[in-house]
Amino acid sequence: VQLQASGGGLVQAGGSLRLSCTASKRTFSNNAVGWFRQAPGKEREFVASIDWRGSATSYADNVQGRFTITRDNVKVYLQMNSLKPEDTAVYYCAVSRFSYGGREVGNIAYWGQGTQVTVSS
Repeated sequence: VQLQASGGGLVQAGGSLRLSCTASKRTFSNNAVGWFRQAPGKEREFVASIDWRGSATSYADNVQGRFTITRDNVKVYLQMNSLKPEDTAVYYCAVSRFSYGGREVGNIAYWGQGTQVTVSS
């Protein structure tokens, strides 16, 4: 399975971006999916996750209320509003081995290649 993340770019603080994640060769309709990010010099961190049905979501405290994760059978989206310079990072989508959860790195089966998000002040 290859995951393709897209939608990153350069935006001013306070702006919005919408990231998308798709899978080649098979769908992830039965799996939880998470978004993670890694800023330069920092460890990869959890951002948001969604279960296989799209009914349960989870967010990191520092994005709660600004980011929204949604999905359909083909794609998983991360709507990012009120962006801050500290949101600058490479964002990765990741498919869990399980149908629920998606925020545990140890349960990730597949990682996407990442998309750069840069927020200027």
